[in-house]
Amino acid sequence: MVLRGIFLFSALMSGSGLALAALPVAVDGEPLPSLAPVLTRVTPSVVNVNTLTRVRVRSPLLEDPFFRRFFNVPDTPRERVSQSLGSGVIVNAEKGYVLTNNHVIARADEISVGLKDGRTLEAKLIGTDPDTDLAVIQVPAENLTALQLADSDELQVGDFVVAVGNPFGLGQTVTSGIVSALGRTGLRGLEYQNFIQTDASINPGNSGGALINLRGELIGINSAIFTPSGGNVGIGFAIPANMARYVMDQLVEFGEVRRGTMGLIVQDLTADLAGAFLIEPGRGVLVSEVVAGSAADDAGLEPGDIVIRMDKRDINSAQDFHNAEGRLAIGESLKIEYLRKGKTRDTRLAIQPVPVIDGVEMDFRLEGVRFTELTDKHKRQVLNGVLIDEIDSRSRLARQGLKVGDIITGANRQPVGNLADFQKVLEQMRSPLLLQVVRGNRAYVVRVD
Repeated sequence: MVLRGIFLFSALMSGSGLALAALPVAVDGEPLPSLAPVLTRVTPSVVNVNTLTRVRVRSPLLEDPFFRRFFNVPDTPRERVSQSLGSGVIVNAEKGYVLTNNHVIARADEISVGLKDGRTLEAKLIGTDPDTDLAVIQVPAENLTALQLADSDELQVGDFVVAVGNPFGLGQTVTSGIVSALGRTGLRGLEYQNFIQTDASINPGNSGGALINLRGELIGINSAIFTPSGGNVGIGFAIPANMARYVMDQLVEFGEVRRGTMGLIVQDLTADLAGAFLIEPGRGVLVSEVVAGSAADDAGLEPGDIVIRMDKRDINSAQDFHNAEGRLAIGESLKIEYLRKGKTRDTRLAIQPVPVIDGVEMDFRLEGVRFTELTDKHKRQVLNGVLIDEIDSRSRLARQGLKVGDIITGANRQPVGNLADFQKVLEQMRSPLLLQVVRGNRAYVVRVD
């Protein structure tokens, strides 16, 4: 039926003396809208990233010397080679820097970059930041074209965007859509989340590719999709260009991202808390703890204060606060606006480096729970405390909802700076035990009878 309909349509067009022709280049003197001129400039900057990873294959039989001799198996390690495909964006043509996702190149032994002009270049790793899923690699700087980074803070829902990448290994592909939402969070495994959501088609292989505006500027690095089927359903996420710029600068300078802290532990303002503090819900974050000796402590901030703005950035959630703090360089000074007893105040403070605890890592167990000193990663959340490293599901703490990864910052209203502090508190333990617990960006008090 479809073929017959097409034949009849063609016959009618021919019978009427009309000839099928190309579309006009203009209507009423105005050129037809097209993304082609922008893409001509942009697509040379978007590359295919190919990785090769060698994984040693371990087998109990092959590890047995008697088995190898009996079956004359060579005494050489066996390995499995895996390959993956992704995308990247050239952001510095003079030095050959390419932005991509950390998960595209993680654990790769070899990285190569395919350019639109057909060249394939070997790349070396400059640095990675798993907390934002970003990485910088470098290729020889010969006849490269770089994309200019836009100010992603200027984006608005409804802005037109274009995604360029290498989905399913098909080769460079362009899709279009709009900004569906801003400030998306909730993706697992990432500390800093402020995603651009778009309905421009993004599929496996697009990771690390470019999300651009209609001026051909880079506004985001495509990173993830929400899908029940493995393919695009119109919900894709990109890391904003401003976050990518900060991470890239740190990786290029230090090979890692060196983040500092203000010394504040904050939590979202629930409707009940907002009512108690006479503030509208969804505005500001509640300071639940101020680390002694920190910049926030020196600046006079106190538990119960409500942070509403950092410099010119409104703070409406704990994730907003965490993202803003994570984009500040050590030593950078900023203005904090906060509410105390209904009155607006402000102060200035400088971002301090996260202190490193010297000495050998300690640990101890208590009723099926193993506690350790904080790792560098966890010290980005809090400066002091002890980490739950293992927990038995039958223990009292597990029954109260505590989990691996929770951080104990206080016990029975006494601060817990390290394992020694915690052990002293437990030696004087009385029932009930009140624990101050930090999980992610939230603080809780847990009662253990």
